[in-house]
Amino acid sequence: MALDDKAIVDLFFSRDETAVSCAKEKFGGRLYKTAFNILHSKEDAEECVSDTLMKAWTSIPPTRPDMLGAYLAKITRNLCLNKYNANRAAKRGGGEYAIALGELEDTLTKPADRPEAAHEAKTITAAINVFLTTLNKPARVAFVLRYFHGDSVADICQRFDMSESKVKSMLFRTRNKLRKHLEKEGVSI
Repeated sequence: MALDDKAIVDLFFSRDETAVSCAKEKFGGRLYKTAFNILHSKEDAEECVSDTLMKAWTSIPPTRPDMLGAYLAKITRNLCLNKYNANRAAKRGGGEYAIALGELEDTLTKPADRPEAAHEAKTITAAINVFLTTLNKPARVAFVLRYFHGDSVADICQRFDMSESKVKSMLFRTRNKLRKHLEKEGVSI
């Protein structure tokens, strides 16, 4: 029987090494899928999941995440993006994640390397989080799967039992709504 998030976090706090295996058992599949969607390499994805669990071991405590799955997913995604950028710099690659990022390119721009960039990124993140609460569940889940976890349109179609055109249309409408929301909030994009 899988433990709930709080119980696993308590194991991390008590420095019980079973915390890592429990976290891997409960969240490993999703973490691997996210890593593979971004990196398109079995070995790199496995390495990022292992690195995620190691980072969780060193960061819990002092951090006490309320939603362990989301906390681990964010670590995985950040590790993968770093690896993706390093790999891409070494050999200009493509893949599904590059396609997903390209879809958002017209909606969001990457903050420049300026002192205000970190503040702007936090402002954009907060605005996107507010925006996500306005969406119906299928649109919200599809958006997060596509642009956070890097799932393919085909995977989202399968999950929701929708046609490809319907999923693409839903994502397109959601990106347009996001653009309007960010403009309304005065977030420079």
